[in-house]
Amino acid sequence: MVKEYLSLIEAEIKKQKFGKKPESLYEPIRYIMALGGKRLRPLLTVLSYSLYKNNPKDIIPFAAAVEAFHNFTLMHDDIMDKAPLRRGQPTVHEKWNTNTAILSGDVMLVKVYDMLLGLEANKLKEVLAIFNKCAAEVCEGQQWDMEFESKPKVTEAQYIEMIRLKTAVLLGFSLELGAVLADAPQRDREALREFGVNIGIGFQLKDDWLDVYADKKKFGKQVGGDIIANKKTFLLIKALEKAKGKQKAALEKWLAARKFNKSEKVKAITAIYNDLSVSAITEKKINHFFDKGFTHLNTLSNPANVDLLKTFVVSLISREV
Repeated sequence: MVKEYLSLIEAEIKKQKFGKKPESLYEPIRYIMALGGKRLRPLLTVLSYSLYKNNPKDIIPFAAAVEAFHNFTLMHDDIMDKAPLRRGQPTVHEKWNTNTAILSGDVMLVKVYDMLLGLEANKLKEVLAIFNKCAAEVCEGQQWDMEFESKPKVTEAQYIEMIRLKTAVLLGFSLELGAVLADAPQRDREALREFGVNIGIGFQLKDDWLDVYADKKKFGKQVGGDIIANKKTFLLIKALEKAKGKQKAALEKWLAARKFNKSEKVKAITAIYNDLSVSAITEKKINHFFDKGFTHLNTLSNPANVDLLKTFVVSLISREV
């Protein structure tokens, strides 16, 4: 069933041309949308809808709008991060230029609204209200993320709030959208949103953990990339919180170093994490948010196909890459 939904989503994305001229404005949109990815967010919309109704084909265009919005955020995120690659291919600003990427991203967001205009009149206002709230929060999270780069100290609470905004609220919106389109009860809409937000936080924390502890043979990028970049992940925040004496001095030395051997730095900081039980602390926090998410899911009022949604999310939780 999941494969069937994915093929419907892919077909809809291929069908969307987004615009014609100038070609240099619209081709970057088609390019980033064709790069693939898990299509997690539109799939969650369809899975949420299918809890209540058995005609998911009807809402595929709106699920595709969620994916377009997600890719709009990636396009602008890549510019801000000066990222050279996205899913193994050149980022839009690298393949074209920064100005084109900014403008293509802008019109991409406009096209998301165009896609949502196909909603029934009685659904349009509510969907736009929850979408606008989500979109503003994603921008807030991105701003916090950028500010944290130069902030000397970031607390656990600040970091969790940042990833909630930047990453998790869009998963919550994706699930809530499916519920709204399926006329689900209000309490179910809220429960699905909270399910999405909490698993979204869990996924980001797991990404933090995988960056350090993933199997190198299975991991799709450099293990320890966050350590090399001094990225303020949950693991680093906890290490700075717990380290004392020689460990604290060693950690601060590595964080202050401008010239260093990358593999040596990764090995040294990972050793500090191990001494401080940071891996176990992180895994406990990951499980806390996943468990919290499923607690919300378990409050739903007798929906069909809930096992399909659960199985899909559990498969994502178990991933090693």
